[in-house]
Amino acid sequence: MAKRAVVLISGGLDSTTCLAMAKAKGFEPVCLAVAYGQRHAVELEQARKVASAMGVKDFRIVSIDLRQVGGSALTADIEVPKDRPADEMSHGIPVTYVPARNALFLSLALGLAEVVGATDIYIGVNAVDYSGYPDCRPEFIRSFEAMANLATKAGVEGARFTVHAPLSGLAKADIIREGVKLGVDYGLTHSCYDPDPQGRACGRCDSCLLRKKGFQEAGVPDPTRYVEGA
Repeated sequence: MAKRAVVLISGGLDSTTCLAMAKAKGFEPVCLAVAYGQRHAVELEQARKVASAMGVKDFRIVSIDLRQVGGSALTADIEVPKDRPADEMSHGIPVTYVPARNALFLSLALGLAEVVGATDIYIGVNAVDYSGYPDCRPEFIRSFEAMANLATKAGVEGARFTVHAPLSGLAKADIIREGVKLGVDYGLTHSCYDPDPQGRACGRCDSCLLRKKGFQEAGVPDPTRYVEGA
């Protein structure tokens, strides 16, 4: 029987590639998506489709309403930045940062890992494209891993949790190339922060621009459904 790993999945390009990488390592994935009040909730349905297409047998959605906390363009009435140049995107912490999101997501994944008997957790963070997100840095991942082994019953009893962030240090084009090699269908994924009511990508937010650039640099056709004119 394959060893289980909890894989955080959003339905986006990065987490989908991360799931494929976990499977390639021989893990049986238990996928966890989080409905946190995000304006781009269409990603949750794409996460379900991705998991199904990859043969995931255990897919779960946990709801936690971060709109009650706010402080982000993804959870509050704050405009999503559009058409930002690359140098602007690479400096400062963007307004699309969701306070403590990855700490919360990893905590939920850790709890699920204890329940299903897994000691491996996968998260699709990478700090190359978004240097402004403090909770995407390798230092944060290692610190959370240390906490996981201190703060859990399983850890105290001798289990050793490992938090895998296999995309760390990879550019978007490298991530796409790796996913293509693993057979990922990127047409199932959704990355846009501000989609239209039909779920089509705006083509202008930071996430869309980085996704477009990644496909171009990887030399892979972009299967994204964009709004007209994007």
